Amino acid sequence: MSIIPSFFGGRRSNIFDPFSLDVWDPFKDFPFNPTSSFDASRETSALVNTRVDWKETPEAHVFKADLPGIKKEEVKVEVEDNRILQISGERNVEKEDKNDTWHRVERSSGKFTRRFRLPENAKLNEVKASMENGVLTITVPKEEVKKPDVKSIQISG
Repeated sequence: MSIIPSFFGGRRSNIFDPFSLDVWDPFKDFPFNPTSSFDASRETSALVNTRVDWKETPEAHVFKADLPGIKKEEVKVEVEDNRILQISGERNVEKEDKNDTWHRVERSSGKFTRRFRLPENAKLNEVKASMENGVLTITVPKEEVKKPDVKSIQISG
């Protein structure tokens, strides 16, 4: 566990990393856990485990999200008017059989949402998304940014 608690959750752990992704819960061992009625760790774990890479090429912004075990029908990609790209969906819980004995549960389940503010040069009406082998790829083409016309003014005097 990281010395410095992080609000990001997850599994990355390094005592020297201030951005370590361990979740520190000060109420974890108390009998009356304030989060017991709402399982916040389950909600945030799916959110955090949805890893997204964002790279910019000369032609587009490309987002790649790891969504193993999720079908494309279970994922929603939306672009809001104010240039917000939102990736959301739900990873379902595996059905439990009363005869099964679970030794470890590390794979997250639940709803996830990731949001990104797109730059002004993004062509919002030409966004494309595809999914292959559990990797969602979203391509947002870029508009050419017009350089302002500069007119030189003669100084009299």
